[in-house]
Amino acid sequence: MPKFFLLSFVILLSLGLCAQDIPSIELKDLGDLTVDTRAFVEESEGPVLFCFWATWCSPCKRELNNYADLYPDWQEETGVELVAVSIDDPRSMMRVKPYVNSVGWEYKVLLDPNKAFARAMQVNNVPHTFLVDQEGHVVWQHNNYADGDEEELYEALLKLAEK
Repeated sequence: MPKFFLLSFVILLSLGLCAQDIPSIELKDLGDLTVDTRAFVEESEGPVLFCFWATWCSPCKRELNNYADLYPDWQEETGVELVAVSIDDPRSMMRVKPYVNSVGWEYKVLLDPNKAFARAMQVNNVPHTFLVDQEGHVVWQHNNYADGDEEELYEALLKLAEK
């Protein structure tokens, strides 16, 4: 009997984690404009991809640089909006803008130096990527990065575009 309750608890817990929604958190972009994460999703014309990263994280930078090459095609095919969310702390945050300018990313970059958005999304380490539909529901997520992971993301984007 106790195993049944434990199994039920685990199933309910896992269902709760899958049904995650984007919270309303105010962050600054690189131009010092305030962006509300929930409003951004609701105002977008397609799905939104939130990629949590940091300047000190090599896999993060590799992931976002690889996505930069594919992003124009993904946008055209699925309407996705990519948002790179830096979790650099206030001391290392000054490295974000120069790095982004040096690599020429064509997507929005938000700063989360106090990690309010990261905590709300239960991000424990980076890179951590969330694909969000236009209603603000997380429909896919991935933690860490290895070359080729973009194929799994692309498949998730295509599935979402079909709906």
